[in-house]
Amino acid sequence: MKLLLVAVACSTAVIVAAAHSWYPNALLLGTTVLLLVLLKFARTKSVLLLVAGAALCQVPGLTHAPITSTDAYRYVWDGRVQLSGSSPYSHVPLDDALAKLRDPILFPGLTPQDRTGITAPPTADASVDDDPRTRINRPQVPTIYPPVAQAYFTVVALVTPWSAGTLGLQLAAALVAVGLTWLLAVELKRRGRDPRWAALWGWSPIVALEASSAAHVDVLAALLIIAALTRRRAWLLGLLLGAAGAVKLLPLLLLPAIPRLRPKFVAVGTFLASYVPHLLVAGTLVAGFLPGYLNQEGFSDGSSRFAILALVLPPDARQLVAGVLAVGLALLALRRHGREPVAVTCCWLYGAALLVATPTYPWYGLPLIALAVLAGRIEWVAVPLAAYWAYASYGHDLRQGLVQLAALLIVVAAITLRHYPSAFSRLISGRAARTLIRAP
Repeated sequence: MKLLLVAVACSTAVIVAAAHSWYPNALLLGTTVLLLVLLKFARTKSVLLLVAGAALCQVPGLTHAPITSTDAYRYVWDGRVQLSGSSPYSHVPLDDALAKLRDPILFPGLTPQDRTGITAPPTADASVDDDPRTRINRPQVPTIYPPVAQAYFTVVALVTPWSAGTLGLQLAAALVAVGLTWLLAVELKRRGRDPRWAALWGWSPIVALEASSAAHVDVLAALLIIAALTRRRAWLLGLLLGAAGAVKLLPLLLLPAIPRLRPKFVAVGTFLASYVPHLLVAGTLVAGFLPGYLNQEGFSDGSSRFAILALVLPPDARQLVAGVLAVGLALLALRRHGREPVAVTCCWLYGAALLVATPTYPWYGLPLIALAVLAGRIEWVAVPLAAYWAYASYGHDLRQGLVQLAALLIVVAAITLRHYPSAFSRLISGRAARTLIRAP
């Protein structure tokens, strides 16, 4: 019970700190405190208590509007557009054809009677700037989110009144986070491991900030990934992993870690099939803003991504080296089949992808936290933690690269020490050392 109070206090403190833009330091402190207390004092193996604690940790986030980003407003809009019978791939938020869907929460500076002059389908040269008349980011370009995410937005929009704004999505994300806590605890217990490690996900201040507060759809991707990896039937594994990829594209990077061909084919088939209904409606516009996003975020030329590589390489070389590293990681994952649990391979593959690409947005690391719990590789939590400092250091390329490099060094050190437990024991002692060394 004392640990639960600590976890709730950490989550509350992080939400308050984030509202005042102190969240990088608060997240480090809160997550570190939780981890240390978990290692030293936790005794309970009750799944019910773990789930109840996860629910309590989500409550503080529901008291605030989204803090770390405005993505949730786009989620609300996409769901509303689909309920109206239109496609978020074919229309941009400022499109006058959808003026009747505006409300004061999403469009504080526009009424349904106002006109923006935007009526044509989205164009390749549309502005990606924000507009003070709406809380939706990039309101002159279509959505980027894949079909399963769109279905999720639509279901939530169906049961959420317009006056509630993002609250419906925040509550839905909180419920998904709690559900994943239960799934992790039950699976750890089934495997003969300590279920209290599920608290590293469910009681984490990071999850509280990005689920119930920011409502990031990445929490749904995390649930589907873990659900996939805990299924015994190959077709179900593939179905769930493909669905995860249709929430956020990153889960598709895990395909090389899956040992058999059948689930891989099912995953790819599921992903492609999810686009068919939208393809029939939106045609070639079904790609949405994805090509523009990759260009804007610097993935296409390496100019503003690959922060670790940027410490030593010019922009022209980063993309090539990142591609070589990606191929190498995929081949390594293929070679690891049968040599380690699939969850372990997925964990380091997903984490390594984040370290190579270093996306600015720390919520991309939510699935990595869940994978770290399932795999028993808690060192990978350093990657999403470091991403918060990188996010807060936007515009300071050197600082971003050094922060991400620090996370890489932590992971490499932990992996090295795990293979040399005697050296590990000399560096740290006590129950924490024994727990980390024996983590599967």
